Amino acid sequence: MAASWRKIIGFCWMVEQQPLFSHQAVKLTSSRTQLPYEYYSLPFCQPSKITYKAENLGEVLRGDRIVNTPFQVLMNSEKKCEVLCGQSNKPVTLTVEQSRLVAERITEDYYVHLIADNLPVATRLELYSNRDSDDKKKEKDVQFEHGYRLGFMDVNKIYLHNHLSFILYYHREDMEEDQEHTYRVVRFEVIPQSIRLEDLKADEKSSCTLPESTNSSPQEIDPNKENQLYFTYSVHWEESDIKWASRWDTYLTMSDVQIHWFSIINSVVVVFFLSGILSMIIIRTLRKDIANYNKEDDIEDTMEESGWKLVHGDVFRPPQYPMILSSLLGSGIQLFCMILIVIFVAMLGMLSPSSRGALMTTACFLFMFMGVFGGFSAGRLYRTLKGHRWKKGAFCTATLYPGVVFGICFVLNCFIWGKHSSGAVPFPTMVALLCMWFGISLPLVYLGYYFGFRKQPYDNPVRTNQIPRQIPEQRWYMNRFVGILMAGILPFGAMFIELFFIFSAIWENQFYYLFGFLFLVFIILVVSCSQISIVMVYFQLCAEDYRWWWRNFLVSGGSAFYVLVYAIFYFVNKLDIVEFIPSLLYFGYTALMVLSFWLLTGTIGFYAAYMFVRKIYAAVKID
Repeated sequence: MAASWRKIIGFCWMVEQQPLFSHQAVKLTSSRTQLPYEYYSLPFCQPSKITYKAENLGEVLRGDRIVNTPFQVLMNSEKKCEVLCGQSNKPVTLTVEQSRLVAERITEDYYVHLIADNLPVATRLELYSNRDSDDKKKEKDVQFEHGYRLGFMDVNKIYLHNHLSFILYYHREDMEEDQEHTYRVVRFEVIPQSIRLEDLKADEKSSCTLPESTNSSPQEIDPNKENQLYFTYSVHWEESDIKWASRWDTYLTMSDVQIHWFSIINSVVVVFFLSGILSMIIIRTLRKDIANYNKEDDIEDTMEESGWKLVHGDVFRPPQYPMILSSLLGSGIQLFCMILIVIFVAMLGMLSPSSRGALMTTACFLFMFMGVFGGFSAGRLYRTLKGHRWKKGAFCTATLYPGVVFGICFVLNCFIWGKHSSGAVPFPTMVALLCMWFGISLPLVYLGYYFGFRKQPYDNPVRTNQIPRQIPEQRWYMNRFVGILMAGILPFGAMFIELFFIFSAIWENQFYYLFGFLFLVFIILVVSCSQISIVMVYFQLCAEDYRWWWRNFLVSGGSAFYVLVYAIFYFVNKLDIVEFIPSLLYFGYTALMVLSFWLLTGTIGFYAAYMFVRKIYAAVKID
């Protein structure tokens, strides 16, 4: 039986030949600087041979640099206290430069992220929900913080967590009588402590004795001189009822699921409200309009009236810059297909946080392969808008939006390189991304564009007059910016609660996993964008303004303006970022998010409005 206790789980499976537990470091992160660093950027104890894990594209882009550590952890083997590096008579000495770097990272509120058996380390936080004076009546609310704090500050002094108490929970698998038990690790916790050199008693066998908590003082790091200390750790094992399949539940448990349901109900109410407005417009107003327009004996009276029928000879007049419009809409279709598939696949559980980096890798590859759909829709629309230079149009579709994204990311990456952060995309990865762009996405966009341009253009139900109609002076509320403000508020209102959790996941190193909710919110967003776009284009045509192509694309993406406003609010109120480069990173990546969201919602609204306009003009008789 003793032999079976020494078995260790490698990644996901039991490995009998390997007595040591796979224990690795991922990175150091801080929500204050937004700059991840690799584990050995600080003077931690190192193993005899440093080995980096081969990473997927998503892990590299996230700044993960998974590396082995010198922690010796045996399956179900307790360790009271072990010195990590250094000897009993020779503690680790941090130089002035190293001390200054450690102190700087502690003041910047850095967290250390370790993994054991692919489970991230978590720090237990016990919060008391009852503020009753009687301690017995207080209810403990247990939450988990990802990683552990590198250190802490107290009265302008800086202290380092140099002792880690690991608590690993295992589940004993039920086996047949003649077989040995299999043990699965189901939770990985740490209690970080700061213990000064004088209070740690170490012997020649690298064992140590921890002081009683009442008598010990923390390990101070003075950034202006050399510091001596021990790095120590202890290991404690506990049996758990949590099964292997449920081991991630601890990390993903959230106390605010009710907020998500509130968000969904709120969004559904918004959509019903919009549907009511639309029904009123379509059922009452439109039918009345069409009935009036189709009365042959009242044609003279009708022509004296104002309304959307009067612009029938101009409503399908091609806009300015049709190539750029079709290219942006093609990129919007590409984004829409990618986001829909990613959220749907993630909702089915195939892209869980346990598959580190899988979400970002999938999104990158899908965007490349969805180029064929983006090219096809852009090519067909360009043909409909009387375009002729399809090769230039295809190149524009394949490079306009991705080129802006790559340009912004490259500039930001240069700043991250300057900070020596692991968040900087390595040069080989950048070359690989460029090869994917020009080797996969570009040819697929050209292929889709070729077939889209050759296909029959969209059939417009009315002919366009040769001479453009004069547009009457428009009211103040028909101004483009007013339209963006009006059209953006409802779709944004339908999704802003979910946006808070997405921002927390991106900027505060949280796990985002509620893809079922996100899928519902995405469907609601599509419906609300479509509806508001139809309402806006109807009012515009009633005002006898037929220049709806660009205006509708801009106005339908109006919720992106509110996303930008919310991002600024989040930066000011939720994040503690004060330095220039972290602020630049935040607003650089936010600009990319806002641009992508505008393309997405603008494309959804544009196609909904285009279908609506074709439908209503097909329903009236035009002489």
